[in-house]
Amino acid sequence: MSYQIEGAVIKEQGVSFAIVMVKHDVVENITENQAALDAYSYVFEGMPIILMGHDSQGKSNYYGSEDIVYLLAKVDPHSIPWRRYIINH
Repeated sequence: MSYQIEGAVIKEQGVSFAIVMVKHDVVENITENQAALDAYSYVFEGMPIILMGHDSQGKSNYYGSEDIVYLLAKVDPHSIPWRRYIINH
C-alpha cells in the first residue's frame, strides 16, 4: 500500500525540520495531530515535524514545536519548497 503526502524539509539556522500538509481538522485536534506526527516520524526520521493546514479562509495554521511554528508564521507558504512524497507501507 502506498500513499502521497505534500511536504518539505527545511534547514534554518542549522536545524532541519519537516513540514507536512494536512487537513485543517488534524492541526486543530490533539488526538489527530499526535497520530499524524507519529505516522510521519518514520518518513522524516530524527527531525521535528510541523503540521500545516488551511482554515476555511485559506489561512495557514501550524502545529508542532513552538519555535518553528513562530518562524513559519512569518513565512509565505508559497515560498516553501513543497514536494510530493510517496510513502510505501
